[in-house]
Amino acid sequence: MVRFRVLGPLEAVGERGPVDLKGPRHRAVLARLLVANGRVVPVTRLIDDLWDGDAPDGALGAVQTFVGALRKALEPDRPPRTPSRLLVTVPPGYALRAEDVDARAVDAAVTESARLLADGRPGDARALLDEALELWRGPAYAEFADQPWAHGEAARLDELRLLAVERRAEAALALGEAAESVPDLRAHVAAHPLREDGRRLLALALYRTGRQGEALDTLRRSREVLRAELGVDPGHALRRLETDILTQSPDLTPPPPPARTTPFIGRTDELAELERAARAGGRLALISGTAGAGKTALAEELTGRLATAGWTTAWGTCTEDAPAAWPWTRIAHTLSTEQKSGTRFERHRAIAAALAKVPPPVLLVFDDLHWADEDTLALVTSLAADPDAGRVTIVATYRSTEISAALTEALGRAARTEPTRVYLGGLTEPQVRDLVEAVTDREPTDADVRAIHTRSAGNPFFVRELARLWETDPALSTVPAGVRDVIRHRLAQLTGATRTHLRQASVLGQDVDLDVLVPLAGDEDAVLDSVESALLAGFLVEQDTERLRFAHALVHDTLYDDIPHARRTRWHAAAADVIEAVHPDDVETIAHHLLRAGNRATATRTAHYTRAAAERAERRFAPHQAATLWRETLARSDHDRLHAVTGLVRTLAVTGDLAQARRYRAEAVTEVHDDPVLAARTIGSFDVPAIWTTNDDEALSARLADAAEHALAALPPDHPAERARLLITIAMERRADTGPRGRQAALEAEAIARDLDDDPSLLAMALNGKFLQTYHRAGLAPARARIGTELLDLATHHGLVTFEVLAHLINLQASAALADLPTADHHATAADALADRHNLPLVGVFTSWYAALRLAITGQRDQARTAYHTAASRLTGTGMPGLENGLLPLALLSLGDLPDADFGPYEPWARPVILLAQGNRTAALQATIPDSPHDLLFEARTCLHAKLAIEANDQPTMSRLYNQLLPAAQELAGAASGLITFGPTSNHLATLATALGRHKEAAEHRRHAQKSPH
Repeated sequence: MVRFRVLGPLEAVGERGPVDLKGPRHRAVLARLLVANGRVVPVTRLIDDLWDGDAPDGALGAVQTFVGALRKALEPDRPPRTPSRLLVTVPPGYALRAEDVDARAVDAAVTESARLLADGRPGDARALLDEALELWRGPAYAEFADQPWAHGEAARLDELRLLAVERRAEAALALGEAAESVPDLRAHVAAHPLREDGRRLLALALYRTGRQGEALDTLRRSREVLRAELGVDPGHALRRLETDILTQSPDLTPPPPPARTTPFIGRTDELAELERAARAGGRLALISGTAGAGKTALAEELTGRLATAGWTTAWGTCTEDAPAAWPWTRIAHTLSTEQKSGTRFERHRAIAAALAKVPPPVLLVFDDLHWADEDTLALVTSLAADPDAGRVTIVATYRSTEISAALTEALGRAARTEPTRVYLGGLTEPQVRDLVEAVTDREPTDADVRAIHTRSAGNPFFVRELARLWETDPALSTVPAGVRDVIRHRLAQLTGATRTHLRQASVLGQDVDLDVLVPLAGDEDAVLDSVESALLAGFLVEQDTERLRFAHALVHDTLYDDIPHARRTRWHAAAADVIEAVHPDDVETIAHHLLRAGNRATATRTAHYTRAAAERAERRFAPHQAATLWRETLARSDHDRLHAVTGLVRTLAVTGDLAQARRYRAEAVTEVHDDPVLAARTIGSFDVPAIWTTNDDEALSARLADAAEHALAALPPDHPAERARLLITIAMERRADTGPRGRQAALEAEAIARDLDDDPSLLAMALNGKFLQTYHRAGLAPARARIGTELLDLATHHGLVTFEVLAHLINLQASAALADLPTADHHATAADALADRHNLPLVGVFTSWYAALRLAITGQRDQARTAYHTAASRLTGTGMPGLENGLLPLALLSLGDLPDADFGPYEPWARPVILLAQGNRTAALQATIPDSPHDLLFEARTCLHAKLAIEANDQPTMSRLYNQLLPAAQELAGAASGLITFGPTSNHLATLATALGRHKEAAEHRRHAQKSPH
């Protein structure tokens, strides 16, 4: 990178040192482009400015020569005939894309200093202005002072320097350095006597150093100069200061010296990287490291810097076992943003819309992401990828040693946004020395520094703790190696009551609500005394008037782990009682404490709250958390066990654990007793969308269908919703039957759901059942598309996320069958987006198979083959045996391969085709081929069957198969599955028609096949 200096003689400094800028004209061209500040300077304007309107012949060629020489000098390593990246040609002229210009740095520093002063940070403001003033080496654009094109910019920069001098003096006065400011201000006023603010600052500095008479004299002379030179009286600020001095106003009292705080030490490279990423518009930055590495401190320093630069900033901390989306609650409070209810997707869209209205740029910090709940992780990844949120940069910190499965998935999703990643290791020995000095205000010896560095491994938190201990115990040799012992040692210096109250606070979590701690401890005055002691000792920090936070998670963990088990469980039970009284709606926290209490006597109460928390988690669409809570409910109470089992079944199915979901559902069915209403509610409570038309467990499906029929017969007529759910169960569990009962049940359930008109989820389930009953014959892709369209509108309107996904997959399959690939692509993308947003792992199984199918349809067989292998690898462990068994070999067969593999349930149709292709005609024709089941792959199997029937010249079978396939003449055979295809059905119909002697029909089918892809 080339650094340009214009605050004095023009200079350019590259990686090899100062750049030779050639002659005066070359330098003038460069200066003129720098004055333009990145904007394009037309060649005609450049010529006029260089020759002051009197350009000679050949001026254009001369300018081109100057530019060429400058490019070579500024970019000596640029390969020949490659375009310049610095001095660029932009019609109708040239522009200089300079990133490092001293004038810009000064401009930014002066602007930022105003914000720093307004925020009460005069020390930072003065340091920034000192750096800026050091950049001046003389008048701006000194050698071009007589050029009209340089006058305006040079005057602006000189004015900026005077403002920087005055603002630096203002910062020094705010720091109590009046005496040190007087000499510089005298010189400034002497050089610029008409600047009123300089005279005001000089008079104020004189007054604060006890020189009241000189201060008044300065103001008197100001009046004389202004009247003599300009014919005006002093402005309001000077007049007000004179009045205040005469009355000795307390407003002029110098501020107290600033309190000593631990400075931000080290991490300069990391901070610079984060700041660059934020200013460049980066959406996400991830800060990781071990506990105590300084992740939060780094995020705080970045927040402070960006806040002073005019950014809107907000902070949310994740805490273990906190209510869902708690960090966003804190951020929304900071931004005064209204929180919306609804599905996760709706909330995320509302949050993005709200952020777009916040004055940009915006920095959001999510601290301690390793403790984040599903809602928070989904929100972080959603906002990071959502352009509708406006100019937002998200910084998230997490412990690199505590990455949960949920966080791993979130980080994987976040990788698509190419986040900035910063890992914090240990501080160096020199940095440890600086930190020890800052904490203790004492200078350690080299041996002390080595000992602290060795014991802490440079971990900033450990260093601070050891430094505080070193103040009272310089030997350090008696201190145990672990930081836990350091914390214990410091805790021992507190009173017994304070230690007890801190341990009670640790039971409440990382964040402590005083409204809960006080009744838990029982003595308000004693608790407040302990809190004050803990604040002074640095164990706690204040969040607001009623909330505290442990200064570090390690402090909390040490306190909590040291509580004897018996006492800890009793305190958890007591905490549950208090929260139940103070915050009765906080069912998640009450459930957490009751679970930690582990008291058999309160098992029923625990189950009540875990059930309430599970139901709330389901409403928030946090199925993983809900499944955990449903398990806890089952483990603690048999009361209303069926409700808990069905809740667990729902959440397990949504999270992708289908095998477990089926096991628990079978258990629920066996526990249904003689109460027909209870039986109906239990059997019909499984409202998980289904798209696969084959039952994975035929025996279980038969039991469920029979149980539903039995309950339906006994159900009183005044329970229409329960009746509809039983009918839906029959339709779904009889999806593989060829009889009419499943279709009848689906239509009756749909009619009831439409009549009720107040339960969108019931209608969604009814439409799902109707969809599963549209495979009794070929050619029903248009009907399925209509179902999918209605279901999509319904689910989107009512926030039924899983049914919204199902609708997209139904439309994907129908569109693929009809060879409408753009529409299928749209639905695949939408389904993936929903799955990504709501952590629905099974959706990707279907969309990855569609991606392979699409390649096959468009004739990209090699790529399709690879994609099918990739898609098949995702099936392992999904709990979908209907998909896992034999589908990959069938897909490869559709591409023209002859795989030597187990075709599973497709063996009767695939194996004879393989034998025939291998020349074993006799064995192929001896095979007994059944009619295909009526499911997603009906057309695919039937087309394979047709090949064998044609080869055997089996006229009756050919005629029957022709009639079965004819309704699907406009579709791709098998593509209704969204998985594979054997090409246009019309091709197979043409071959059958020819073999049957129906040549007119065959010709018509061939004409249609030629219009189809594949």
